[in-house]
Formats: sequence, C-alpha cells, structure tokens
Amino acid sequence: MLKLILAPEVAEEITIALRKSGDREIGGILMGEHAGPDEFKVTKITVQKRGGISSFIRIIEDAVGKLNAFFRQSNNDYSRFNYIGEWHSHPLFTPYPSSKDDNSMLEIVMDETVGANFAVLVIVQLAPDSGLIGTAHTYLPNGVKSQSYLIFQR
Repeated sequence: MLKLILAPEVAEEITIALRKSGDREIGGILMGEHAGPDEFKVTKITVQKRGGISSFIRIIEDAVGKLNAFFRQSNNDYSRFNYIGEWHSHPLFTPYPSSKDDNSMLEIVMDETVGANFAVLVIVQLAPDSGLIGTAHTYLPNGVKSQSYLIFQR
C-alpha cells in the first residue's frame, strides 16, 4: 500500500485554501519526492482558484507553469521528483472519491501521453476543530484503485 506524506507547509497551504473557499470545492496537483519504497512526500501543490461551485473541475493550464518550475528546481530528476497526482476538497461530503473522481483519475493514469505509472487522488476537508482530514487513493494504468495511507507530517 502506498504511503503519501504531506509536508507541514503543504498541509497548511491546503488548510488556508479550504478556509478561504468555504463550501466551494477547490483543488490542484500534487508534486513531490519519492522518499522510499511505496512512499512519497508531497512538497509542492497548486491551488486552482477558478471553477468548482459544487464540484471541482481541473484546469490543467493553471498548473503547467508550476509543474515545469518544479521540474526545473529538481534538475529534471524525474525518478526522484515528479507529479504525484491530484487533490481536491469535499467540503460538504465525506472525503472519499465519487465515481466521477474515479473516472477522472483513471483517464489521467491510462493516458499514454501522460506516461504515469500511477496517480494519487487526495480528498480533503476541514474537520470541526479546523484541522485537516482526508483520504488518499492510488490509481494504476491497469484500472486498479486502492486506498493509500495519508500522513499529515508535523
């Protein structure tokens, strides 16, 4: 089972974005480092500021520049630093993927032009105490989806 660690600054960035968005779904992409066998640390995200009244719709053009900057900063070491997947909020629903979420992630990971070996979807929401809660799911090109460990690093 894949373990996904959110760096403290990433969790804080998501928390702030969720507070600002209220009941509107928001999201973005996850970028990070391969930290060990089946373990990845999310060190950068994008926060899409457009769209998503009752559901989140990814606008890839918003993320391309930040993704390219991330690759440049990591010296294009794709085996260690790479795109990990997507994140979005479910402020009014449980933080689990809908069938639409599953289909979107499978489209990404099965697209040969993307070239991903996997993609992770993190769904988050604010807890009643204003903390962050969420789930992570990994999607493979063969159509398999599995729940993953999501760790909020302190």
